[in-house]
Amino acid sequence: MSKAKCIMVQGTMSGAGKSLLCAALCRIFAQDGYRVAPFKSQNMALNSFVTRDGAEMGRAQVVQAQAAGTEPDVRMNPILLKPSSDVGSQVIVNGRARGQMSAADYFRMKRSLIPDILEAYNSLAAENDIIVIEGAGSPAEINLKADDIVNMGLAKLVDAPVLLAGDIDRGGVFAQLYGTVELLEADERARIRGLIINKFRGDVEILRPGLAMLEEKTHLPVVGVVPYLRVEIEDEDSLSDRLEAKNAVKPLDIAILRLPHVSNFTDFIPLEQHPLLGVRYVQHTRQLGAPDLVILPGTKNTMDDLRWLRESGLEAAVLRLSAAGTPVLGVCGGYQMLGERLCDPAGEESGTPCTLRGLGLLPTTTVFGTEKHLTQTAARAAAAPFAGAALTGYEIHAGRTEVRGGAFCTLADGTPEGCVQGNVFGTYLHGLFDTGELTEKLTTFLCRKKGIDPAGADLIPMEQYRQQQFDLLADGVRAALDLPAVYAAMGLAGPKGENA
Repeated sequence: MSKAKCIMVQGTMSGAGKSLLCAALCRIFAQDGYRVAPFKSQNMALNSFVTRDGAEMGRAQVVQAQAAGTEPDVRMNPILLKPSSDVGSQVIVNGRARGQMSAADYFRMKRSLIPDILEAYNSLAAENDIIVIEGAGSPAEINLKADDIVNMGLAKLVDAPVLLAGDIDRGGVFAQLYGTVELLEADERARIRGLIINKFRGDVEILRPGLAMLEEKTHLPVVGVVPYLRVEIEDEDSLSDRLEAKNAVKPLDIAILRLPHVSNFTDFIPLEQHPLLGVRYVQHTRQLGAPDLVILPGTKNTMDDLRWLRESGLEAAVLRLSAAGTPVLGVCGGYQMLGERLCDPAGEESGTPCTLRGLGLLPTTTVFGTEKHLTQTAARAAAAPFAGAALTGYEIHAGRTEVRGGAFCTLADGTPEGCVQGNVFGTYLHGLFDTGELTEKLTTFLCRKKGIDPAGADLIPMEQYRQQQFDLLADGVRAALDLPAVYAAMGLAGPKGENA
């Protein structure tokens, strides 16, 4: 049985652009005729996804799989850490939660997960031509290197050549790259096949003297200066620039509450694409203003974020807006908060047994338990003004919600889901805007409330738009990267036909 070639992208720090570079390589190799799969042994993210077989994985590898034109598979991300506090995370292995762990406890046990990592990797490698591997953070975290399973430790396990990327947009890229290389062991440095300057704005000729000096000092080639590419492709959690958007400029103003443990904010990227919808993230009451719609997004810690909402004054502000007729939408944890009561009898959600009063905008009660509900589903919106919109998405939640009111949608098997009361809507369905049908009905609804004519605001179907963005990303990286050198690092001559 043949085994895939591989290439690994590591970064000088978190946010260096590893995820998008890997997505670009997945697209490029797929365009060049290869069967491609992404892989990241350990991902720390609050944006997660449920596969067709009901397993949970990080969305970065989902995006990379989509770029490669393949079905997302939990083997692409065998370990997912979902932070629930500054020092602890929920640990998910092969798509299933293993419970909450402190950072210290996880570091003590993580090497025991190497068999799971290798089984996932080797299984993918037997089915594909190329595996594009993403590292995490920096390989030069010298306090963590002894037990590394995601950067050079993984590269050794699977014998991967490495590309090292630095972010010039933040400044100090030469020090980033040189310092990282110098902190590596000799055998680790030998794995690096090239350096990448990422997110460059300006005239590359000005960089030439620095590139030459960097190559001289590191004895490594610079295989690409990748420009700052303006593509609308999902990015990761707290480093996302979109979470800093606080000023909507389009005719309709949508305010999303930026909860401390916000998760799956990727649900709302389709709204940003619409020509009439302005999307901004709000952390303070002074930022809220008078939006046309308020959204409470998902969260990894509903109970703590509900307390924050209350203490920050945003709860009172949302209640005032709702009473004045402003529509409010809650998704997953946000949906739970909109109810009358949230009960955590065993402390599964918050770490301490407790019961909290919700916002009281929906006639629901949520009880948290140990079992997480993970499923992909199709549905159809049941409530006006969205009735009839076809929805696809997935559910990720531990709470069970008792509903005493009308349903938001009806699942494919006929089960009612979510809750509606007046202009307040709640649902567990992530990805609810991906088909575009709910987006259009929501836009029409908000336009009518505001006296705006929605005619002429044509929207490209989300999947078509996503594929266009992948192609733009691939085009930009292909033009900037020394692809022959990348192929050579993998032992390949180039596009698939050239290896005959």
